[in-house]
Amino acid sequence: MRKVEAGQPSPARQQMGRARRWKPVLEGPLRERALAVTYSIAESLRRRALREASLSGGTAGLAILYAYLARARSGYGDQEIAMKFLSKAGGAMAATRMSPFFFGGFTGIAWVVADLERRLFDSESEDVCQAIDEALGIYLSRPSWREEYDLVSGLVGYGVYALERLPQKSAVHCLKLVVSRLEEIAEHTKSGITWHTAPELLPVATRKDFPLGYYDLGLAHGVPGVIALLGHVCAIRDKRLEAMRAKARLLLEGAVSWLLAQQPADRTHPFPYYTGPGMPPIPSRVAWCYGDLGIAVALLSAARCVRKRTWEREALLIGRRVAARPAEQSGVVDCGLCHGAAGAGHLFNRLFQATGEKCFSTAARFWFKRLLEMRRPNQAIAGFFALMPAPRNPNEKQLIAAPGILEGAAGVALALLAATTTIEPKWDRILLLSGRSGPA
Repeated sequence: MRKVEAGQPSPARQQMGRARRWKPVLEGPLRERALAVTYSIAESLRRRALREASLSGGTAGLAILYAYLARARSGYGDQEIAMKFLSKAGGAMAATRMSPFFFGGFTGIAWVVADLERRLFDSESEDVCQAIDEALGIYLSRPSWREEYDLVSGLVGYGVYALERLPQKSAVHCLKLVVSRLEEIAEHTKSGITWHTAPELLPVATRKDFPLGYYDLGLAHGVPGVIALLGHVCAIRDKRLEAMRAKARLLLEGAVSWLLAQQPADRTHPFPYYTGPGMPPIPSRVAWCYGDLGIAVALLSAARCVRKRTWEREALLIGRRVAARPAEQSGVVDCGLCHGAAGAGHLFNRLFQATGEKCFSTAARFWFKRLLEMRRPNQAIAGFFALMPAPRNPNEKQLIAAPGILEGAAGVALALLAATTTIEPKWDRILLLSGRSGPA
């Protein structure tokens, strides 16, 4: 039996990751149009001066985009632009007081640095993320965890960062702390294990509607994110993490049981956004952040990580149902990865690449075509906009020119690049759509 190095996925998981080579889901004139639009976005973004450094909306996310563009084409200086944005993000991380949040704080920037620095700079420089690991370890060691548990700004996001840093000893320490914290705040119910979002962690406006908090069913902010993370944790083979993996597997089993129990009795209806005692279900949209599409990819990823065929069947049933959902019932009104047409196209593309099922490739092409139809030439950023809270009134939404990777043009370009080339979009580990070993 071949020896597995510390911090690396198991041979079975590696084989599963190699089962299918990434291939373009778009062909012919639609592919050429999508590529042209991708390069138009790249040309627009390279000239923008951004003050924000975050993974979600700043220079860290843009560094990912240009690093992938450098692999898709030559002669445009994409690698140099990626290095410039990465340096800006790293400099801001060192000079500015930031939250630890994954999408809005220093752990997300550090993830990008860990992923891109050696490949871009081709050097054996000192480990600049070591100090981040140590700071995160101190933060996670606080007694009685009362902060967020989710991917965007909580424990799941810190776990994604720690996974990226393996096999560093400091990353092992952080990952153990993340799983221990999740175990500490887990609620054990008749239907399984879940995590509660306390009212004090909600925005003031939302807190008025949910004075007791709720149980979140979104990949970005809720239990599906925990499931995806725990699946990837269980797939890591490292003797230092054996006890932690056993703990993670128990949490994972309970969390999947709880999540599947939240399905509406009428399976034609989507999962709600959130649930709680006496809370009427609000059907969710088709998106990464909330809804059946994100749930399907998260559950399939966890199923593949631990080789659980019953979970895989459930994930694919959910995915097929959302693929058949009429566009007018989707709730998709803008362009980005988080909850827009690019995100829907990319997640269906992930499902297709993982399974080869025609319904997913058809859905992916539909949403990429819809994305291109949404474009407004000579407006926003290369014609793409994001629907976001108005600066002066967060309760109102407006269309704005957003450059970032999560809701803006950079994410649109990355999704289109994945739809038109043979380059596997491993960047989507930040969305928990894939792991270090390959696709879901």
